Amino acid sequence: MIQKIEINGIHTEVTDDLKKYVLKKIGKMDQYMPLHARESAHAEVKLKEQKIKTRVECTAEVILHLPHGTITVQETTINMFAAIDVVEAKLKNQIVKYKETHGTKPLHRRVLSKFKRDPAQASE
Repeated sequence: MIQKIEINGIHTEVTDDLKKYVLKKIGKMDQYMPLHARESAHAEVKLKEQKIKTRVECTAEVILHLPHGTITVQETTINMFAAIDVVEAKLKNQIVKYKETHGTKPLHRRVLSKFKRDPAQASE
C-alpha cells in the first residue's frame, strides 16, 4: 500500500466513501512498482467537479512521485467513481512501463539460465 496519499477536492467535497474508494484503488498500485520505488513513492490525488450548462464533469488526476520520475494521469467522466476507475487502469499501465525501464531484471531468471540443462548434454 502506498504510504502517503494526499487527496484534494477542487470545487467538490471529498466524502468518506470517496476517500475510502481512492485509498483502496490507488493505494494498491505499489504492487506493480519496483521494490526500490515502493519506499519513497507518494501520490497526490486531485478530484475536481465542474458544471457546464446542464451537465456535470468529474475529473480525477493522480500524480505519482517515484525516485526516477513522476507519472501523471488524468481522466474526465460524468461520475467521480468512474473517473477513479479509469485513472487506476491508466496508472497501472504507466507503472508497468516505468518498471520495465527502471526496474532490475529478475535475479532468478539470470541464475536459472546459467544452470539450465542443455538437451544435448542430458541425453549423453
